[in-house]
Amino acid sequence: MTDTSGDPFVAEEFERLRPHLRSVAYRVLGSLTEAEDAVQEAWLRLHRSDRAEIDNLGGWLTTVVARVSLTLLKARRSRRESGLAELAECLPDPIVTPADGTPSPEEAVLLADSLGLALLVVLDTLTPTERLTFVLHDMFGVGYDEIARMVERSPEAARKAASRARRRVRGSGAVPDPDPARRRAVVDAFLAATRDGDLAGLVRVLAPDVVLRADTGILRVVAGAPAVAQQAAVFRRLAHDTRPVLVNGVAGLANGAAVMAFTVRDGLITEIDILGDKERLARLDLTFPDDETLPEGAR
Repeated sequence: MTDTSGDPFVAEEFERLRPHLRSVAYRVLGSLTEAEDAVQEAWLRLHRSDRAEIDNLGGWLTTVVARVSLTLLKARRSRRESGLAELAECLPDPIVTPADGTPSPEEAVLLADSLGLALLVVLDTLTPTERLTFVLHDMFGVGYDEIARMVERSPEAARKAASRARRRVRGSGAVPDPDPARRRAVVDAFLAATRDGDLAGLVRVLAPDVVLRADTGILRVVAGAPAVAQQAAVFRRLAHDTRPVLVNGVAGLANGAAVMAFTVRDGLITEIDILGDKERLARLDLTFPDDETLPEGAR
């Protein structure tokens, strides 16, 4: 076995592929920390491998990251089912970028599909194999034969797993309105109504069956326009320190206490995902160039 750690070409290729590998892992895991762990494990395994036996480095690394991510997903599911998980449920990690800025090249790769937080929540309801298969095939174009080898199933079984996942995603309503300007206008109207304490105005921009998920270390769910409007009104005192951002590529809001992601369909807000867990917020980079609007607590 040949140690590849001293090969500058391999190191350079790995760095070139890192954004893609991180993007695959993030979509499979919904966790930026675990995604980094999966990519780092791929790098360690590459060091222990014979480069001469690897015909396609990108494909080999993608396979390793996918398998590591699948193992992490299965372990997470096992902890939940056994009641040993630290948190029964939590929102996926958001990627927050300026509303009027350009994401970094690495962020651009992560956000290539405008993978809204609500869609990641739906993916978290799938089985590990369904999620991996859907992500690899529908988001990255990996063939079923190749996926089947990763998950140790037949190509037909992989195809069926992706089909089940696709039906769940399509039926979830988590895919946002394709018009960014309309999404932003609706979220701006929500913010204005919150600042004014205008409950009627809030209800007007909320779908009747809107769902709000708030993760402050414990995930709470509120459903229905009147209840969600009442919940939003509680944050009125923070609304004047709230600024527009993009959360996973779609319209969102941020302040010192929370990051808020919105799903907008047919001109109405159908889902609101709020991350208010202080420890997780502290790990996010919410400092943008020339930004003086976010309060110190959000930095």
